[in-house]
Amino acid sequence: MKRILIIFLALILVACGVAPAAQTQQPVAAQPEPSQTPVVVVITATNAPATEVPPTEPPPPTEVPPTAVPPTAVPPTAAAPTEAAAAPTQAAPDANAPISVDEKLGAGWFVNMTRSRNDFSLRCQLNKEITFSVQVTSDTIKSVDLWYRFEDRATGAIFEWTNFGKMVPDLEGSYTITISGDQTNPNFRKPNSYFDYQFVAYNPNGVIGRSEKIERQVTFTFDCP
Repeated sequence: MKRILIIFLALILVACGVAPAAQTQQPVAAQPEPSQTPVVVVITATNAPATEVPPTEPPPPTEVPPTAVPPTAVPPTAAAPTEAAAAPTQAAPDANAPISVDEKLGAGWFVNMTRSRNDFSLRCQLNKEITFSVQVTSDTIKSVDLWYRFEDRATGAIFEWTNFGKMVPDLEGSYTITISGDQTNPNFRKPNSYFDYQFVAYNPNGVIGRSEKIERQVTFTFDCP
């Protein structure tokens, strides 16, 4: 059966291959046969993959040295003195401390002249008495008397000197005397006056020396000032 088919096909091919004589076939350009040489195709990438570029950090700021500014002179502020810290602690004055008299008024005969106060009165019990003390400079002085006078402060009238009496001596050459307001001369005392005084030194023959007149340092009143 296979042979029959082969023969039949061969006949068909022969019959188809016979062409009329008059018909001339144009030469047909031979088609190029495919080359068996492998062709290498090079593909060039037109866009290169993007390369990740790290972010560029800004350059650190340039340190500019500060401009030297001359210091402004500030005037010193005067601090208020602190009374508790600055002022030295002072003891309160003793009201009973004697009041000293300038040595120059002793005239070379007397030193350490003091009194107990600067005022006294006729009737005021708070300051009715005043005490005077003095020390002599010579052994020839055997006694000391206290003389005084009043000077009216209202009129300026000055009254005569009066001897109050002898001062009381001690063993150290000092003399003391205390006067009460009502012991003064009633003919001369005034309600508002100065009580001036003077020390007088004696020996057995009489007066040998006097202090200066101590004036306008003691006041005298009738009642409490």
